[in-house]
Amino acid sequence: MSDTPTDGAPGGTPEGANGAAAGTQQPQVKMQVLGQYIRDMSFENVVAQKGVQGEVQPDIKVQVNLDAKKRSAEHQYEVITKFTVESRNKSDGAALFLMELEYGGIFHVENVPDNQLHPFLMIECPRMLFPFVRRIVSDVSRDGGFPPLNLDNVDFLQIYRQELARRAEAQKQGGAGAESGSTDA
Repeated sequence: MSDTPTDGAPGGTPEGANGAAAGTQQPQVKMQVLGQYIRDMSFENVVAQKGVQGEVQPDIKVQVNLDAKKRSAEHQYEVITKFTVESRNKSDGAALFLMELEYGGIFHVENVPDNQLHPFLMIECPRMLFPFVRRIVSDVSRDGGFPPLNLDNVDFLQIYRQELARRAEAQKQGGAGAESGSTDA
């Protein structure tokens, strides 16, 4: 007789095991943030440099690019999120400020199937970094003489899907796709 309780499920397997033996479950995904850092950052206060006359109504545009690569250590990956934040005056299109931020994270990732690793790195890892990026953008815009800019949440899944669609279209047209994703948020 088996030591595995059956709870009355057909086939002698515990309920919820989907017919798989209890000992053959997929190992749990392990992700650990090993480090975070600003790789590059610039902030240009155009208002202070050139001066803007009249009423200012900012129009903010945010562009997001993603990149990921394997590091030499086993199960370690570097993920870079690149944010370009541009503020222009709605009335005349004059630039108010421009901020570029490349924020990176080093991740230890285990037990993710190979076919799911790329989306994991391009969706889940940037999602983990985003609160820190938001804080940096807010602090730098405030310290640059503007009201703090609180970035809206970024849908990294949508960015990933857009990049897949862009690559598929480029492949149809005979071109090769890039390794990073990009979108306007």
